[in-house]
Formats: sequence, structure tokens, C-alpha cells
Amino acid sequence: MSLERGAWAGEKRMNRTQSSRKGDGTPANGPRSPVGDNAGDDPKKILVLASTLNLTHRLGCTPQWWQLLKAFREQGHEVIAIPYLGDPVESPWWRTHENPLSLESKIMNRVTESNSDHIAGRQGLSKRVSQTLIKHHVRPAWFKHLTNVLDTEHQDAPVDLVLMLNIPLNHINGLSTHIRDEYGVRVAYWDGDLPTILPEFAQERGFKFDYYEGAQLDEYDAFFSNSKGAIPALQQRGAQNVHPLYWAVDPHLFHPLDIQEDTDVAFYGHGDEMREEWLNNLITEPSQRMPHRRFVVAGKNFTIDLGDVHREGVIPYSAYDRFVSRAKINVNATRTSHANVYASATTRPFELAAYGACIVSQPTKGIEEWFTPDEDLVVVESSQEAQDAYEQLLDDPNERRRLGENARSTILEEHTFHHRAHRILKKLP
Repeated sequence: MSLERGAWAGEKRMNRTQSSRKGDGTPANGPRSPVGDNAGDDPKKILVLASTLNLTHRLGCTPQWWQLLKAFREQGHEVIAIPYLGDPVESPWWRTHENPLSLESKIMNRVTESNSDHIAGRQGLSKRVSQTLIKHHVRPAWFKHLTNVLDTEHQDAPVDLVLMLNIPLNHINGLSTHIRDEYGVRVAYWDGDLPTILPEFAQERGFKFDYYEGAQLDEYDAFFSNSKGAIPALQQRGAQNVHPLYWAVDPHLFHPLDIQEDTDVAFYGHGDEMREEWLNNLITEPSQRMPHRRFVVAGKNFTIDLGDVHREGVIPYSAYDRFVSRAKINVNATRTSHANVYASATTRPFELAAYGACIVSQPTKGIEEWFTPDEDLVVVESSQEAQDAYEQLLDDPNERRRLGENARSTILEEHTFHHRAHRILKKLP
């Protein structure tokens, strides 16, 4: 199915010359600056409330928050970061304030990891207890703490923007209004878990909270969504000034490695829920029909038969680049919630593209918003098409290289966190 890309994503790259793809003194996978036309923003003082800053808590968006905050700082903005879960983490790109409920948040995080909804605060008495704690303890503590933080910061220079990143929305009702009314500071929110965090998907995915039950979305000056298709649902819940804001990468952290390719087809992920069909089409059946090829799957919580594959378990985040770069082909298998809701971005294709990987993907509605099929990656419609694509690509290293270089070029042109940082500031009222 052919779809027009959104205007914000930039022009199609179908007319790129071979020299621009392959490199003519400034190669696509070289150290070109990712800033582009994003460097014109006046310096801002940005206070960020992030879901967490600690990678050990294994919240999926945390590495992306690091890259976004780093991009803000590299563009000349002052960044202050506070985690909602766990302790603050210092870095070269931001300074911090304490989490007023650090201990409580870590205890609650452990409780919500329970498989029982009645223990984890999702049903019954535990849900009522959780709601009471939020109303009478969590919310007042954050109101008081942020008042103190803003009072302190304004003694030096006023904060220009409060940016909230995947904070449980219904835990902080009224906080945005308080900040804007008392300090005249704009407040924006970016949800990177859409559409799966919406109530119609959250239970199936096993999310720890239903962030949207009772949430007051109309109090934010701008609301950003990693899913364009989820925007109508956000607007129905009251969100205003809503914009798509897709995932991206820091291309200085995500770049090709020149190492031996000892894997034919690779996939890394956690869990198979809501993507069983396409893991079967992209991994299980092709691996069984291609015993002469080496398929590698890393990650955890797979319950389906993955076929004739080599399993590598969980890979440290710092070793992900080697896992991707060892493979001649990397697979993009997406959960149905993202694949079927238009332009619902996950981090995987952006990271794979930044590594210069040759990507074979399942069909995903709106993938043309980010990449050009057959130029940047290959999209297949069945397990047989996947097998045919694998055989063709494995026998054609030049085509694999062309796709990988094109994908990396697209990242540098449109999908760095410098682009995303600039877009956030541009869309504020």
C-alpha cells in the first residue's frame, strides 16, 4: 500500500544521487553534524521530569531520554532533569534535583512488577489504595517539590519550559496548571509509549499503570505523540496542540561498526506478545526452511517456537551495536498495536538504520513517514517473501550495503534527536 509521507518528515529521497548515498567526500555513515537547520533556537532553560534516568530500571524509553537531553544541551540549552522513578543521575549534559519520592517510587515499582493485578494496584482493593496514595501523598509531594525547585531556579534565571517525559499522567493532575499559573512557564508532555499505553491496549501489554484513566490532558501547552494514528484518541481525551514526535537516535552513539559479519539474520527484542504472527513469518518459518543460514535471536520472554535459531539471551545496551553489526540482515518485527495504528514509531528501525543495517521489516502502516521501502529497507508480506528476500540479500552484499547506507543517510537528514529537540521548541505556543 502506498502512503504519502507527512509534510513534517521532509521530502522523499527517491531522487538522491548515487554519489550522495555512497559518499563523495562526506559519506553517509561518516561523522557529519546532526544539527542541520536546528541550531537557530534561542538558548532556553529546560526543566525535564523524566520517567527515570537510571538505565538499571529497564524502562524502555530511558536511553532515548538520555539522547534527547544530550541534544538539548548540545544545542546550547540549559537542562535540569528530575526522575519520577529512582534516584537522580548526573551527566555531562544536565544537572539534577532530587526525586522527593525516590524510595517510595522504587518500592512501588517492585510492587507493580507483580503478575497479580490485585497486588499491583490495577484491580480491587490494591487499586483503591493506590489511588488514595496518589491523591494524598504522591501528588502533594510533587507539587511541593516542584514549587521549591522552580523558586530556586528562578533566583538565577527563569525556567522557560517544563517538559514531562512518560510521567504517569493521572498521578500529576493539576501540576501543569499550577506551574503555568504560578510561574508563567509553558509545560509540554511527550508520550513515547503510544498507542500501547492507551487503555484499549495497556492491559494486553501488561503496563504497570493505566496512565490515562482520569488524566487531565487539556492542561498541557503542547502534547507530543510517537504515534500519529493515536492523535485522534488523545484529542478525544482533551489534549490540545498535539503533534507527532517520532523516535530518533544520536548518530554519534549509533553508527556502523567495521566488524566481521558472522550472522545471516538477527533479531533482538523482549517478548512475543502481539507479534507472534510476524516473528513466525520473519524468523520461525524461514529459519526452518533455510538450515544452511545462521539465524540469531537475542532477548527474553519468548513463548513461541522460534524455529532453527541460535539464542543469545539478554544483551547489554552497550553491546547492542556489535549484535546488530555482526548480522548481514536485521529484522524489524513490530507489535500489532504499532504496526496497525498509522505511523506508530518504535525505536528499533531508527536504531538499526543508524547502524547502517540492512533491514527486512514486516508491513507497518505509515512506515513511509520515516523510510522509503526498497530504498532504505525491504518490506515483506509473508514468510515466503521473507525467505526470498533473505536469500537474495545474502547473495548480494552490494545491495545490502546500498540499503544500509541509504537508511543511515535518512537518519542523518531527518531522524536525529537534534531534529526532535528543535521540533519540540518550534511547536510550543
